Amino acid sequence: MSGTQRELTMRFLAEPTDVNYGGKVHGGMVMKWIDQAGYAAAVAWSGHYSVTVAVGGIRFVAPIRISDLVTVRAKLVHTGTTSMHFAIDVRARDPMGGEERLCTHCIIVFVALDAAEGKPTPVPAWTPECDDDRRLAEYALQVMDLSKGIEETVQRLAAEAVG
Repeated sequence: MSGTQRELTMRFLAEPTDVNYGGKVHGGMVMKWIDQAGYAAAVAWSGHYSVTVAVGGIRFVAPIRISDLVTVRAKLVHTGTTSMHFAIDVRARDPMGGEERLCTHCIIVFVALDAAEGKPTPVPAWTPECDDDRRLAEYALQVMDLSKGIEETVQRLAAEAVG
């Protein structure tokens, strides 16, 4: 049943194959985990195959070490007609104890596609129910507006450089 699961959590251990030359999990792997959790959450919410259309405001706050217990939490914070915005937190801790720490945060946007033609298809609407929900929804929209502004500036600069 779509439109009922607003949050999704994945947990696993960071493996030696996930690390960079500095011995910490590399950003590309973290971004893969973010996309996987976002995809699972988008499909659960919409009931449709979904594709990533944007990631905004990504911040790498703290490193993740080999063997850390990693938690990737996706929380729906806004829906459009066919799109879903999720706030993603990536946290890690030593599995033998210790405090969990925020390592990465971002907003990721998915669009649901219909099975027949692969065209955008409507998703169940989500309405903020409390002040925290409203703040998260506003935050998600602001992050994506900033990202859109950066993209437009880069395109303009690239066009000026060619012309």
